[in-house]
Formats: sequence, structure tokens, C-alpha cells
Amino acid sequence: MRWLEIPWIKWAVPIPLFVALAPILWYFFRDTWRALDDEALEYRRGLRERREIDYRPLVALTLAGLVLAIHEYYTRWEFFDHVLRKWLREREKQHPTAWLYLGVYEELYLRAWWGLVRVAGYLSPFIVWPIVFPRDRLLDFGLRPRGFRQHAWIYALCVVVMVPVMLLVKRQPDFGAYYPIYKLAGRSWLDFFVWECVYLAQFAGLEFFFRGFWLRAMRGFGAGAIWSMIVPYCMIHFGKPYLEACGAMVGGVVLGSLAMRTRSIYAGLLVHATVALVMDLLAMQRRGMLPSLLSPGSTHRVIFLYWNALIWIAWAIAAVVLAAALVRRHRQHLLAGRPSPAHEKARGAESGDPAPR
Repeated sequence: MRWLEIPWIKWAVPIPLFVALAPILWYFFRDTWRALDDEALEYRRGLRERREIDYRPLVALTLAGLVLAIHEYYTRWEFFDHVLRKWLREREKQHPTAWLYLGVYEELYLRAWWGLVRVAGYLSPFIVWPIVFPRDRLLDFGLRPRGFRQHAWIYALCVVVMVPVMLLVKRQPDFGAYYPIYKLAGRSWLDFFVWECVYLAQFAGLEFFFRGFWLRAMRGFGAGAIWSMIVPYCMIHFGKPYLEACGAMVGGVVLGSLAMRTRSIYAGLLVHATVALVMDLLAMQRRGMLPSLLSPGSTHRVIFLYWNALIWIAWAIAAVVLAAALVRRHRQHLLAGRPSPAHEKARGAESGDPAPR
């Protein structure tokens, strides 16, 4: 697939893909989008009757802009180097036995700070919101777990589709060069587990922010809340591989529509975390940097040989969930089309035929 690296071809690749996916997304989510527009109409009609102004978009978008700006400027290496690194060095000098090992774990500290700022920023609106709008319930921001099992098949479908796609994409040079973001993740199991915990935690915050807080706060926009969300969601992918940044728009529409349809973010979080972990593993495998040492200074090695099997097991579990859901829906469809005994008895009475025994 080297042709994908040709600049005058690569930039245009998302366009036919968007055109091809548009009718599929419309088919799956048209009822959800229509319902959101109907709810928004009723919501705004109520505001008009009460002669009220909805300040939620104003507050939400201001908070969102501030959060994203903080993420951009306070997770950079420059801030870490000038402020936190200096503080860590002083602590290390004052307490030589404090187990900081700044020379060994400096980049890991940077990535941990990056994750901490991201999670804190993403969750901060949930602290501010009840103060400004005390009548709003935070559980309504996609935090209810109900409906998870009922719609799990949709998210299983996402995993079933995405794993083979990632196996193809991993061959792209920009993909292997970018992931994992923490370049020393394969140095040891300690680096790997700490990094993945940080990485997945920020994905949890991301889902709470974009698919929970943003969509609920923008409910007056109807289906437009989803479109307003995918713009900054795409922009936070700037710097990542070009095709991934473009694909984030499709992913944002899918995950946002599903979150509004199910009123829950948890299954989407599970899919996002699975995809992120698999992307890291595939990139590390391609570069031959999977972990084996227990820690950077350790001489003990633990070699895991079944990474591919682990990925395909995750894919198989998603496929089983999807297949079970399709069989269940097929049975429900058959039962819905079968007349009930009472209906058969009434029809037999009308025709003069004896009721079936």
C-alpha cells in the first residue's frame, strides 16, 4: 500500500471513503438523529414558552475552549522542562533515596503529567456544571450504565471492523513512527503498564468529555450536537497520522450517535480503549520493541509470545457477542411475525373453523 504515501493521492483518500460511508451512517442512525431533533424542538419550545434563555451552550463551549487550550499549552515539553522537571530535580537532590530516578523515568514523568492534565481537564466541567446548573443531573450526561448489554452488539461490530483495519494500517510508516506515544513503552513491563494505565485513563476522560458532557450540554442543538462535537474531536488528533485524524470524524459521528442512542458512554469507552491498546501493541510489535524486562534496571525477563493470539481473542469475543445479538434479534423477528394463540382462536371463530388444539 505504498501508493497511500504519495502526497497528491493521500490527501484525497478520505473523500471517497466519506462519500461511501455517509449512506451507511444515515441508514443506521437516521432515527436517532430525527429523535434528537424532535427532542431539541420540544426543549426549545419549552424555553420559549417560559421566556427563558438557555445558557448551557455558552457555559459549555466556554469551558470546552478553556479545557482544550490548557491541554495544548500545559502538556508541552516546554512547560514540563521549565517547571516540573526543575522541581523534580530539586526534590531528587534533597532526597537522593526518594526513588524518583529522573534520569531513567524522565519521559515517563512527562507522559504521566500529560495524562494527569488531560484527565483533570476533561473531568473539570463535571465539577463546574452542578454549581452553575444545580437542577441538571450529572447521571444524564451519559453516565448511566443501563442499556449497555442491550446495545453491546453495536460496539462489538465496531471492534470486529476495526481490528482488521488496524492490521492493514499498521504497515503505514507514519503509524509505526507515531505509536506508542511514549517511545520507551517497550523498555520494560513497568514502563508498559504505567504508560497504558495513563493512556487509557485519558481516553476515559475523553469519552466523558466529548460523548458525555458535550453532547448533553448541547442537546438544544439536536443532531447538530454531534456535528459540533466532531470538529474539536478531529482537531485533538492533529499531529497524529493524517488518515487517523480524518477517520476521527467518522469515529466521532459513530460513537456520538451511539452515545445519544443508548444514553451511555461506557460501551464506547470500551471500544475506544480496545482500539487504542491494540494500536499500541501492533506498532510496538512492528518495531520489535515489545517488553520483556521487568523494569529498566532489572536483569529478569518475562517474554510473552501470544500478543497476536490476544488480539484475535478480543476480536473473537466481539464477533461472538455480535453473532449472539443477531441470532437473538432474528428470533425476536420470527416471534413478532407469528400470530398469538388468542389471535388464531379469534380468527378461527370468525371463520367458523374449530380452534386449533
